[in-house]
Amino acid sequence: MLDSIGLISIIRVEGFGDHPAKELVESFGVRDQTDPKADEVTRMLYKKEFHTGVLKENCGPYAGLSIREVKERIVNDLKAKGIADSMYDLTQPVTCRCTTPCTVKILQDQWFLNYSDPVWKEKAKKLVSGMRFYPEEARKWFLDVIDWLHEWACTRKTGLGTPLPWSPDWIVETLSDSTVYNAYYPVSKYVNALGIRADQLTLELFDYIYYGKGDREAIGRSTGLDGATIEQMRQEFLYWYPVDLRLSGKDLVPNHLTFFIFQHAALFPEHHWPKGISVNGFMLVEGETMHKSKGNFIPLVKAVDQYGADPTRCTVLLAAEGMDDPDWRAENLKAVRSNLESFHRLSQEILAMAGGGSETFLERWLMSSVQRRIRKVEESMEALKTRTAVDSAFYETWNDVRWYLRRAESPNGRFLRQILSIWVRMVSPFAPFICEEIWESMCGDGLIAQARWPEYDESLIDAVAEEAEALVRNTLDDTLNVVRATKISPKRVFYYCAARWKWEVLRRAVEDMTKESFTVKAFLAELLKRPEFRGRARDVSTFVVALIEQMRGIPGERRAAILKFSSSKERETIESAKGFLSKELAAEVVVQSEEDEGRYDPRGRSREARPLRPAIYIE
Repeated sequence: MLDSIGLISIIRVEGFGDHPAKELVESFGVRDQTDPKADEVTRMLYKKEFHTGVLKENCGPYAGLSIREVKERIVNDLKAKGIADSMYDLTQPVTCRCTTPCTVKILQDQWFLNYSDPVWKEKAKKLVSGMRFYPEEARKWFLDVIDWLHEWACTRKTGLGTPLPWSPDWIVETLSDSTVYNAYYPVSKYVNALGIRADQLTLELFDYIYYGKGDREAIGRSTGLDGATIEQMRQEFLYWYPVDLRLSGKDLVPNHLTFFIFQHAALFPEHHWPKGISVNGFMLVEGETMHKSKGNFIPLVKAVDQYGADPTRCTVLLAAEGMDDPDWRAENLKAVRSNLESFHRLSQEILAMAGGGSETFLERWLMSSVQRRIRKVEESMEALKTRTAVDSAFYETWNDVRWYLRRAESPNGRFLRQILSIWVRMVSPFAPFICEEIWESMCGDGLIAQARWPEYDESLIDAVAEEAEALVRNTLDDTLNVVRATKISPKRVFYYCAARWKWEVLRRAVEDMTKESFTVKAFLAELLKRPEFRGRARDVSTFVVALIEQMRGIPGERRAAILKFSSSKERETIESAKGFLSKELAAEVVVQSEEDEGRYDPRGRSREARPLRPAIYIE
């Protein structure tokens, strides 16, 4: 029968005969509809028809019209005659979690939520303006969604869910459901514990619980609930509302989380509007999105059994923050586990250390650094920057302690145990199990989970000690860079500290840079009026340009600490670290000033010295 059906040509296409599709199929060797080339040929022909196609004489009133101008007209005419309709398709294949392929179904008498309402939109935006968002850049995303969101089909006919109260043959669809479930939680425990029936949960009861409206005793009589229970539900709601923080994945921003904002704006007074939303990314495994079909998902129980709870927690926390997608990689997890084990070993070494005595600037530096870590972790946690918090609490403090042990000729065991007590409490929220082990070995009181968080003490911040230690570290790094670049095996290393006049220029620059009117040109002109600088105008000019560039990258707090330094303090700091520098460089270390008469300086390197950046000569 099919063989008896002939092709009817209705479109004349430039460059083709009567049957362009047949010509292209034969030309490209398309086997059947499943052949990948079929899609390519179809796209090619549709494009050609749209731009050059004209309807033939057998097309009645449409004859002679181009496809471009007649396409929409024919569709509307066929719909008007009831012989055509629209078919909706998904932009890409969608599969239910039960593995059933999803299709688009048109439902009659569908219910919609009118998110187009301008008054409702403005109320939702007002709610957003008073919220905190983690990360802050999510705020604009929510505002954009509120702008473009319009009528939303909020019900369906099949599946599990809540029947629509006024039309129970419909079910509330998942993303529209549970947008204010936070308000039901305080009530649900009484419903479950007391066996309260659905017919007792009247609108009058909820009006009292959520708004304080109505007479409690009258509601008790109509529902059969005692007044004390009703009041408990009311007080429970008042305790938990408003919602402090709602956390979820970024896939819910264009729907469920924005619905959460709309519904709260519509249902609750402003003092019960939610305070914050946190949005996180999608978990990746070895760089790929998790899919059950791929089998690349990792059950939490398996991860904990295989690697341990602390490494699993820290790996996830370190993987990303904000809306970035965390990437679970086995190599990262193994590294974290190894680092936590090293943390435990180091803690035992510290606990076994002897020594005490007076504290030097090195101890003051470490305590100051640790105090800054406490503040940084607190600020990061307040902003839900978990990666930054873990990195600072664990790795940055680790680097501080290891540097101290590397620097100190005789580590102060008593002081280090004080540092360990702070450190282990900082790490405890992220790696609680290993920290409990360390805490017990320290004979800490009770559980570390119940111990007080270490309090930031600004009086222990020693910016001068920090600057001194930064000087030593930078001096070592600069020397090693020279050694690597020149491939010299050093026998003697000479350091030349900056002249006093350079420190005076630095002091004046730091003070003057706080003025809004500051310019390099005006500053230099003012300097050269002074007799102590007038005789070295060229050197001063070159030095000032480099110095100002250096100072602009230094925070104000550091500049204040630099003011407490001097040429003699710089030399004293390098002198005190001679033993350390000599050991690290396996060479003799000599410290001189740019101004020393008779200094050994065969290459004239001393003139390159800058405050906090000694010049270097290596033999």
